[in-house]
Amino acid sequence: MSRADRWSLSAVSFVIVMAILGVLVERATRRVASQIDEQFGYVPDPVGTRQFLAELDQPLFSDAAKDVIKNAKQQDTFLYRFADRAHRQVYGKPFGPWKQGIGDCVSFGWAMGSYVGQCVDWAEGELPEPPKLVATEPLYSGSRTAGRLPPVSQAGYSDGSYGGAAARWVAGKCKDPSVGGILFRQQYPGADLGTYNPSRAKEWGNMLCGGGANGLALAKLANRNTAKNVALVRNFDEAAASLESGFCVPVCSGVGFSSQRDADGFAARSGSWAHCMCFIAVRYAKNEGKRDGLLCMNSWGTFNAGPKWPADQPDGSFWVSRETVDAMLSGQDSFSISGVNFKYRNLDHGNWLAPAPPETQTRTPSPARLIADVYHLGL
Repeated sequence: MSRADRWSLSAVSFVIVMAILGVLVERATRRVASQIDEQFGYVPDPVGTRQFLAELDQPLFSDAAKDVIKNAKQQDTFLYRFADRAHRQVYGKPFGPWKQGIGDCVSFGWAMGSYVGQCVDWAEGELPEPPKLVATEPLYSGSRTAGRLPPVSQAGYSDGSYGGAAARWVAGKCKDPSVGGILFRQQYPGADLGTYNPSRAKEWGNMLCGGGANGLALAKLANRNTAKNVALVRNFDEAAASLESGFCVPVCSGVGFSSQRDADGFAARSGSWAHCMCFIAVRYAKNEGKRDGLLCMNSWGTFNAGPKWPADQPDGSFWVSRETVDAMLSGQDSFSISGVNFKYRNLDHGNWLAPAPPETQTRTPSPARLIADVYHLGL
C-alpha cells in the first residue's frame, strides 16, 4: 500500500471515528439536557407578568399589605411546623419534600405556598379542617393556558411556566372568571389526583386540565378554592414580613445554589437555576439563629445535604441569605399568596410548634448534582 493510500485510509478512519463520537456526544447531550429540563421549568415572561400586575388594584405587596409590613416584629417564624401539624393529622405522617418529574417547578412552588398557607389558616381558626395536599397538575395546566397572558387554548408539550401566570390562575383572575384556583390531592370526577403523575402533568400542560368538557369542569371546580390575595414581593424585608403573618412566597428566579448546606443550614449561591421554589420560614440575626435568612423549600426530593437549623428543618430545604433573597426577588416574578385578606397576624407560636426531634437524615446524592456538574452550574 502506497503512502498516499495509507494517508487516505487514515483520513477516512478519522472521519468515521469523529462521526461516531459526534453521534454519541449528541445523544449524551440530549439525555442530560432532558434531565436538566426535568429539574427546572421556570420560563420568565416579563411582559406577561407586567400585564397581570396591571390587572390588580394593588399589585405590590408594599401597598396591598401595609399593615403586615408595619406590624412585623422580626420574630423567627417556621411555617413548615404548621404544615407538619396539619399533615400529621390528615395523613398520619410528617410533612416532607415533594419531587417534580418534569419541568413543572412553577406548579410545585405555588402548590407548596398554597398548601402551607392553608395549614396556617387552619391553625389560626380560619379553616374548619386541616387541608389536603394541593395538586400540582391542574395548577401547572392552568398557568400554561388560561392563566398566562395572552391566554392560549393549547400550550404545546415543551415544559415551563412563570410566576405571573400561576398567580393569575390561583387567584381566579383569568379572562373567564369561572375558572382558576386550586384542586387537592383527591378523587375528582374523571380524574384521580390522589398522587402526583408527571405524565398527566405533561399532558395537561398542553390543554386546560387535559382539555374537553371534563377539563373545563375541573377548572371550574378549582374556582371554589382561590387565593384571596396575591401581590408582588420585591425584597427580603417584604418577604420576611409576609412569612411572619403566615403568607408564603413562591419564588421564581434564575439564582442557583450549592447542594451542600453549611453549618447553619444555609446553601451558598452558585450557578444558575431557571427554577421556582417557595419561601416557608424566616429567621433573624438578632435571634437565636444569628443570621438573617429565608427558608427555601425545593421540589427535588431530598436534594440538599448537610447540617440543619433548627433541628426540624425539613429535608429538601435550605436557608438563603438576605443578599441572595434580594437577588432572587429582583426578577419581579415572585408573589405573596394569601387565602385570607392581607392582614397582620400574630401567629400562635405555642408549645405545639416546638421543634420535633430530628429524624434520620437522607444523604443520598441527587442526580441533579451530577447533571449540574456536567453543565458547570457550580452546585
